[in-house]
Amino acid sequence: MGTTRQEWSIAALARAAGTTSRTLRHYDDVGLLPPSRVGANGYRYYDADALMRLQRILLLRELGLGLPAIRDVLGGQTDAIAALSTHLELLEQEQVRLSRRIASVRTTIRKTREGEPLMAEEVFDGFDHTRYESEVVERWGAEAYESGDRWWRGLGDAERRTWKQQVEELNAEWAAAARSGVAPDGAEATELARRHVAWLRSVPGTPGHDGAPVTEYLLGLAEMYVADDRFAANYGGTEGASFVRDALTAYASTHL
Repeated sequence: MGTTRQEWSIAALARAAGTTSRTLRHYDDVGLLPPSRVGANGYRYYDADALMRLQRILLLRELGLGLPAIRDVLGGQTDAIAALSTHLELLEQEQVRLSRRIASVRTTIRKTREGEPLMAEEVFDGFDHTRYESEVVERWGAEAYESGDRWWRGLGDAERRTWKQQVEELNAEWAAAARSGVAPDGAEATELARRHVAWLRSVPGTPGHDGAPVTEYLLGLAEMYVADDRFAANYGGTEGASFVRDALTAYASTHL
């Protein structure tokens, strides 16, 4: 008697992976994650190989890769175990850094409560201040990082608070629009997308600043909002982030 192959429906897989069926369908549309089979009723089903592939997709998204780059990476990797081993090594390195940061913060709290002097080596243990600098330089060049860094350092405390408040208000309006069920290409979403693009262009050094082309940058960020839970949280979760992505994509196709 043969062994029945285990499968997951698209809803079950989305729930297990902490994503949405809509995102999985999008991954299929762009050639990243086709279903293992489609039933006679049109339902999509995924086997263990698909689970492993989705895991690799999500890991690569966390590393900051866009969907086209992920497709290229997966297309060039035929050994799934070797690829996952590489991901595991990166995750273990991140785990070590996170453990050091937790210990650092605990030490700061304890010493502050007890009135002990702080040591810089303890306060900043585990914090890699060049991490995001390196990512920005790699993606958009050293001038992009230096321009943005000079701009931020040049702001006063009140200006920084104002800028952060504006961002929080925009995020809240995105989340509210997503909950209200308005169309991603409707007038309300289009206006939010326009403001979003203006906000992105307001930061010196970012793609699109001073009227430079912004479409590729915008679409890459839109995908990241959905794939990265840290970004999705700004819009009320994955569903809200999916709405933002769809609205920005629609705006890019008609206004950029």
